[in-house]
Amino acid sequence: MSVLGFKSVKGSKPARGGGKSGGGAKSKGSAKAKATAKAKRPAKSGRRAESRSTSRPGRSPLRVLARLVAMLCAFAFMVAFAVVLAKLTLQPSPASEALTHTNLQPGSTLRAYLDQPELRDAVKQIGGNLLLGVPFGILVPVVAPRTRGVLRVLLLTATVMLLVEFAQGALVTGRAFDIDDVILNTTGALIGYLLLGRRLSRVVHARKPSAA
Repeated sequence: MSVLGFKSVKGSKPARGGGKSGGGAKSKGSAKAKATAKAKRPAKSGRRAESRSTSRPGRSPLRVLARLVAMLCAFAFMVAFAVVLAKLTLQPSPASEALTHTNLQPGSTLRAYLDQPELRDAVKQIGGNLLLGVPFGILVPVVAPRTRGVLRVLLLTATVMLLVEFAQGALVTGRAFDIDDVILNTTGALIGYLLLGRRLSRVVHARKPSAA
């Protein structure tokens, strides 16, 4: 019985070996499949990179030229506006020297405008100061795209108008520093930015599409 059992065990060994050889053939086949799959991957990735590169819109010379022309026009309007602003605010007025006074209290001059007997005079004073700030809100984001944003435009306009008011009070005869003028000019810049400046800046300085 033991001899027969030993023989039977020996006879079963080739079957095991045959199973191993079959597994080896399968492992070889899977290795070949993996190798071919790896060989195909770079080609697919290359095709994807090509499709991405072709789908990305490049900077056309016409678009760059249009952006440059728009910025130059905005800069020219900004210079012209600066000249007009200087003539309106820095021109001496000796006749009104006795009537002008420095105002550091917000709202004081506004109340004086509104207390005038004729509404036309109040509209002229308040509307004129508002209009002086509108070009800042429209042109500044186009000339300097880094100033886009409500807070940046308001801060830049307030800084410029503060400098103008300081120059009026210190250097120009018949002119005085008025904080209400700064407030009105800054409000005008806000109106100009919200109505037109923000949209115009987005059109001229369109952001690049993000890579997929």
